[in-house]
Amino acid sequence: MPSFDVVSELNFQEVDNALHAAVKEITTRYDFKGSKATMKREEGKITLLAEDEYKLGQMLDLLTARLVKRGIDLKALELGKVEAAAGGMERQVCQLKVGLDTETAKRMVKFLKDAKHKVQASIQGDQLRVSGKSRDELQTVIAALRGQDFGLPLQFSNFRD
Repeated sequence: MPSFDVVSELNFQEVDNALHAAVKEITTRYDFKGSKATMKREEGKITLLAEDEYKLGQMLDLLTARLVKRGIDLKALELGKVEAAAGGMERQVCQLKVGLDTETAKRMVKFLKDAKHKVQASIQGDQLRVSGKSRDELQTVIAALRGQDFGLPLQFSNFRD
């Protein structure tokens, strides 16, 4: 039976490259001269630190522009709220979403059942395996899933006949 996997993955090397490019631009920009603004990635999050909310917004714009240029979907970035940090600084933590959580996978399965597609979907960890009788049906399922917004960047891998 033909099948494929629905996954949500990030290329962390490209995220790091975008982050380094944004940091490099911040160090050369005039409006950040003498600023203690920093940006760093730790595991599944990016932390932005600046003197005020305006500079945080500028840093976020730079980062998102660099991520898009590197081919990273912005749906993978979940922005946290701006909070006060030590020394009169402002901090914003952006979570990087990787993998399908169970709730999103269940919403996808429900969507496929409601749309009356003749496929079986099973949740396997942080991915969704979709199998059906024909390759054409699987391709229509891929098109339907791409048309829906589940709040995550979706990739389709492991397509087998």
